Parts: sequence; C-alpha cells; structure tokens
Amino acid sequence: KGREQILEVHIRNKKLAEGITLTDIAKRTAGFSGADLENLMNESAILAARRNKSAVTMDEINDATDRVIAGLEGRPLNNNASKKLVAYHEAGHAIVGSLLPHHDPVNKVTVIPRGQAKGLTWFTPGEDQSLISTAMLKARIAGALGGRVAEQLVFGSSQVTTGAGGDLQQVERMARAMVTQFGMSDVGSIAIDDGGFGGPNYSEDLNSKIDSAIKNISDECFQTAWNLLETHRDCLDRVAEELCEMETITGDRLREIIAQYTEVPEKMAVV
Repeated sequence: KGREQILEVHIRNKKLAEGITLTDIAKRTAGFSGADLENLMNESAILAARRNKSAVTMDEINDATDRVIAGLEGRPLNNNASKKLVAYHEAGHAIVGSLLPHHDPVNKVTVIPRGQAKGLTWFTPGEDQSLISTAMLKARIAGALGGRVAEQLVFGSSQVTTGAGGDLQQVERMARAMVTQFGMSDVGSIAIDDGGFGGPNYSEDLNSKIDSAIKNISDECFQTAWNLLETHRDCLDRVAEELCEMETITGDRLREIIAQYTEVPEKMAVV
C-alpha cells in the first residue's frame, strides 16, 4: 500500500498503458525505497519514449526494475562455453529456489550480463521481511549456493569459477547472522557483540564455536542444494539449455519446465 501511494506521486505526469495498475507495479517492487520508485518511473518513461510508445507498458516497467536492481544491461555473451557455464550457474540458483518450499519464488532468470553480473536470477520476496524463519534463511543459503553446486556437479571441481564470489559472501553474511544475531545454531540462543572497530570481545573458544556453526550451516545447505540438483539433473540440463537458447526465462516458464520433471512445491508462509 505504501509503495502504491509513492508510485501515485511519481506517475502524475506519465501515462500508463491500459490495464496496468499501481498494485501490479507495487507487487513487482518489494523492497524498493521511495527514491528507487521515483527512479523506476523515470526510467520507464525514458524507455517508453525511446521505443516510440505513447504510454508506459509493463515491458518498460520490468526492464526499468531490472536496471534499478542490477544496473545497465550488457552485451549478450558470445562465447558458447561461457554462456553454457553461466546458464548452468543461474539454473542451479533457480531450480534450488523453486524446489525449496520456504524459498522466495523465482521471478526471472537471465544469462544477459547486467552491472557486474554475468547472469542473474531474480526472486520475489514476501511482503513481511521483518520476521524470517530459520527454514527461510537456510532455504536462501541453499539457493545462493545452487549456482556453485551446479558448476561443480556439471563441470567438476576444477572448473568452478569466480562467478560464485558474491553468492559466497551472501552465504557467509546470512549464516553469521543466524549464529551471532538470531540464536539459530547450537552456539545458543544468544546475540553476540562483534565488538565494532575494537574487534570481537568474546573468547577464542566462543569464536571457534561461531566459526564451526557458520561452516556447519553452510555445509548443510550446500548438501541440500547438491541433493536437489543431483536428483533432478535432467531438469537442470533442460533449464540450462533453454537459457542458452532464449537467454531469459520468466518464473512461470521456469516452473512449467520443472513441473515436467517433478512437483513444484507450494511456497510456505514465514512459520
């Protein structure tokens, strides 16, 4: 509702195509700030003008949303080997995310570079991000590891790439928060002060337990992703193949493909 009200301010001098509602745009932009929404509508209007359209359509809004989230679109990959590797990486994220009931649903998968990324998998988070369960965090960690798992499963350990660097940083942040902020590990139901600039103000023994708990969470989620992709290797190949050919797949198309191989679970609520 809040995003709808902000969008209303920013579309006053812009014409939306028939059938587009602010509710549709608000649903597509979970997590956007007021400045992001202003940016989005300005970008959408510029794209519509460049395309000689008299009104902003959902195509412009979707393209502008991607630009706000991930930066400018780059040139499609021409190297077939690189494209195939990126396709498997993104297919890994997308399939693991789709098959875990507590993971956010996939919105879109692409192998077209954007910003610093060679490919991207977009997920649509639920509205209430203030309450996130252990199951949701572990699902997100497994989903983030899905790209590296797919590379390793298909191409072997010696061929994994630096493409998972950002994913692994994300995994470490989420797993560390589970252990040190949310009490979601066997270290205990405590919030641990990292000491700020002075460094950690806890014992070496506790530090060792924290490191061990973070690794255990990461290893458990890696195994979850591995089991899913190894079990559904045919599906992984099919999604990667279609990504190489089409370059972008919508979330609905992805779920259509997966449903040909296995049941796509209903997404669960926070609890």
